[in-house]
Amino acid sequence: MSLKRGDALIVLSLIAFLAVVSLTAPRWARLLVSSFDDTGEDLPAEPAPSATATPEATKRIGVKLFFESPEAPVLVAEERTVSFSDDLALQTRGLVEELTRSSDSGNLPPLPPQTRVLAVFASEQGVAYVNLSKEAVAGHSGGVTGERLAVYAIVNSITANLPAIRRVQILIDDKPAETFAGHVDLSRPLWPDMTLVAEAGAAAAPTPMPEEQPAPAPAASPAGRP
Repeated sequence: MSLKRGDALIVLSLIAFLAVVSLTAPRWARLLVSSFDDTGEDLPAEPAPSATATPEATKRIGVKLFFESPEAPVLVAEERTVSFSDDLALQTRGLVEELTRSSDSGNLPPLPPQTRVLAVFASEQGVAYVNLSKEAVAGHSGGVTGERLAVYAIVNSITANLPAIRRVQILIDDKPAETFAGHVDLSRPLWPDMTLVAEAGAAAAPTPMPEEQPAPAPAASPAGRP
């Protein structure tokens, strides 16, 4: 019986000890922390709040875009920087959108500022299909010359900066268009026409409209143009 009584006393003592420890644990924790402080030892530092990561600056590239001269019926080149994209369609969109912005040199943008680029598609055959909102042609009154300059400012700007694009077809308001504003044929993709550019136009002899140029024979076309 004496052994059982001793066991009972031990159990009761352990229960009492655990109760005391559980009730005084927070106090012991504060005591231990203050002891470390008093001894001058470094406490583990709390993790500093992470700084907000600065987004990487958008990569930009230099391009040559074509605007209308206010002094003569020609296109003039302007050097600009635009955001770079690995996606050919997105890069094409960026170039066309830049043609709606004003010129620091006093040249005329070929597209009104209200123009929206609705969609762009680049085919494996090197044709860019550019779908513009109706504002691109609304109220256009430049006649055949002004219309031709507006169209080829777009075509030349795209093909001059994107070697993968050789021809451009312009659509208006989600639909194929017969003309831009009554004169220039938009029913098929257009080749660039650099004779309209001021630097080359003064010295170059007039050439047929790009859409009138005969397609090269397959055997004589290393680039494989259709």
